[in-house]
Amino acid sequence: MDDEAMGRILDRYFHRKALDRWRRAVQNAKDVGQADLKIQRDQARVLRGQLDQLIQKADSRLIRPKIGSRQFPKPVGTDWSCRPDLWRGPLAQTGIASAPRKSSLDAQVSLFHDCPLSEIAVRQIRNRDARDLAPFSLAVEVFSFEGSFLSVSVDLPGGAIQNLSREHLIRMESVINCEKPSGMFARLNIQHGPNSERVLRELSPSESQKAVDFDLAHLPLNERRIEKIWVDLIFETPKMNRMVVRDLTFCRFHRADL
Repeated sequence: MDDEAMGRILDRYFHRKALDRWRRAVQNAKDVGQADLKIQRDQARVLRGQLDQLIQKADSRLIRPKIGSRQFPKPVGTDWSCRPDLWRGPLAQTGIASAPRKSSLDAQVSLFHDCPLSEIAVRQIRNRDARDLAPFSLAVEVFSFEGSFLSVSVDLPGGAIQNLSREHLIRMESVINCEKPSGMFARLNIQHGPNSERVLRELSPSESQKAVDFDLAHLPLNERRIEKIWVDLIFETPKMNRMVVRDLTFCRFHRADL
């Protein structure tokens, strides 16, 4: 038997002994003297602190979904897809309180509004539900709101532009939970040369999982001059509401592949 195997056997033995000791301490707590009980309590608190730290670190590594996940369902014929970085990995700055009118969360995602009160908080949170595919969510909390618009803008990476044509559809799938029902829209924006084209789609307020297709067939695109693509998630009447975008994914496929 090698040293590593022997070490595992000894670890299990000492773990059982320690567990038996604390079981006896729990059973005898009503009868033990106060001086001994105080010592046991202090020891238990130190032990609990170490155990809580271990559980927290283990959860951050083992809990699903895993950080960096790119997995999500895609239509047949998909030639490009992405889950933006904010929903894949931890941000350097996880949140902004009293968010200004333009608040950049990372290189791709920004919050825009015109409320003079700025009673808006935005932060990244960890997903821990077994149904989640994305490792992280984006939570937007709004208190008083006297503006006319609130939106989350997501820049699509360069791969979305390469070989893009009017024969493509771009699909956005999202999982969005709101404390109160709220009207929501998704607007695809395509900048080509000095011009910009927009396609607006309404998102169902009654379902948390939402999917919309942006059809490029009827847009007067100059396909050779496409420079930038971004999507705005627009929230209507966000006052006293909390919106959590639990997942956000995009994919591109040809109409002929439907």
